[in-house]
Amino acid sequence: MGNASSIEPTKTIFLDIDGKKEKIMFSRHCGTRDIHDLIAHAAGVSRYAEISLKDSTGAFVSLNPTMPINTQSSPYKVTSKEPSPTTESSNGDGEVFTQVLSQVASQFNNQFSKEGVFKVEEIKTDIATRLSALERKMELEGLKAVEIEKCKRDISDIKDQIWNAQKKFVDFNRLSNETQADSGETQTPRPVYVGNTVDHFYSSLSDERKISLKRDVPSYPKYTLSQETIEYLKQPTFDIWHWEPNEMLSLLEHMFHELGLVAEFNINPITLKRFFLCVQENYRNNPFHNFRHCFCVTQMMYGMIHLCHLWEVMTREDLGILMTACVCHDLDHPGYNNTYQINARTELAIRYNDISPLENHHCAVAFKILSNPECNIFANVDKDTFKRIRALKMVLIKCCDISNEVRPMEVSEPWVDCLLEEYFNQSDREKMEGLPVAPFMDRDKVTKPTAQIGFIKFVLIPMFETVAKLFPVIDSTMVEPLRIARDRYEDMKEKNSMPPPPSQSNKKKTVTEK
Repeated sequence: MGNASSIEPTKTIFLDIDGKKEKIMFSRHCGTRDIHDLIAHAAGVSRYAEISLKDSTGAFVSLNPTMPINTQSSPYKVTSKEPSPTTESSNGDGEVFTQVLSQVASQFNNQFSKEGVFKVEEIKTDIATRLSALERKMELEGLKAVEIEKCKRDISDIKDQIWNAQKKFVDFNRLSNETQADSGETQTPRPVYVGNTVDHFYSSLSDERKISLKRDVPSYPKYTLSQETIEYLKQPTFDIWHWEPNEMLSLLEHMFHELGLVAEFNINPITLKRFFLCVQENYRNNPFHNFRHCFCVTQMMYGMIHLCHLWEVMTREDLGILMTACVCHDLDHPGYNNTYQINARTELAIRYNDISPLENHHCAVAFKILSNPECNIFANVDKDTFKRIRALKMVLIKCCDISNEVRPMEVSEPWVDCLLEEYFNQSDREKMEGLPVAPFMDRDKVTKPTAQIGFIKFVLIPMFETVAKLFPVIDSTMVEPLRIARDRYEDMKEKNSMPPPPSQSNKKKTVTEK
């Protein structure tokens, strides 16, 4: 259980009030007016005083809950100015205040002329009453603003509930087919539909059921791999599209055995099978971020290990961590990126305070799986090794994660289609919810060549060229295919931009007109 500070964090601001050091503390739920009143109290001025803050460079600081945190050595300089009673305000509250003062002055003149006595207490009471009414009016206006924000949040929540309700519409024919398949009957699985559209967002079981899933006997068979397949598996050109899910599970199992990781970590072979099964069921049925993508990234890492002879510069423990991280790197990816999570204020974004919500979630699901004794492939390692497994940063994983263009065109190009489909799904939902849409995800603005040229030219090639400085063999095996892919997409873009040739009918019409 966390403490209150982890739920409602406070912010501390240091102030310099006429040479006197003060500090204030407020929560993220405070409004601008609350902070203004807090500083006014610290400065010993009325709540109606004008207050401004300047930092050490003389720049004005915005007075709101998101103001930058400073330190005791660099406090904000506070300047306050009491309002002038004779100055007319442009807003309604200022007019009311002016009317109050006018009426008080009129009463003062009447009382003084008639009685010659200044009734101080009566006037003070009248002023206090009128000011209280003014304050109540201001509070009511503030409450209206709060209610408007609450309504906005409620509307957003209702939209999410409607969307989730649509996504939770399950095709029971599909479930029936899967049940028959488990009993030995051959059936073609049907996709889940929302209306007339295949659902890629809500794919199967809930997170808790998938993570805690247990099977006494793994259901996929042990495949005997030919020597040709074993050697082909080590190549960056490996075609990942020709393998069924059970075959991919067996190939992953072979990689761990062949690299000596089972012996290194003293992994029970049955536990390894259960681990891969649980991982498979925690990848959703997205167009791109699915279990085949997990296998693709892991196979590329396996190929780089053999291509660069990484066992000569890294320990078996490091290789095992790299391979496991590749297997788990996109666990339970919802098919919508961090930008959407933060803009839509999803549960993941709130849980991780808008700090890399997807990456934190992938890691959390991975260690949730490993917390299950029947799936914990690191159960037999010592505590120090397990701490290193949690803390080690993966340098090469990003290369493998975005390495599809290294592969032959017939292998890489379908991945581009899958990725664009997932992007377009997200942009369609962002448009529906009124959220910002990234230009590179908008189906009305993006084409396959434009999507890939900049990515290959400014991300992939520089990244792989950097790795090639450490492992020169990569230049011809991986960097050169990237250059070829870049040229291919540039040619494709040029052809797409050329105007179509005139039709025969148009040619005849042109001749006749001449």
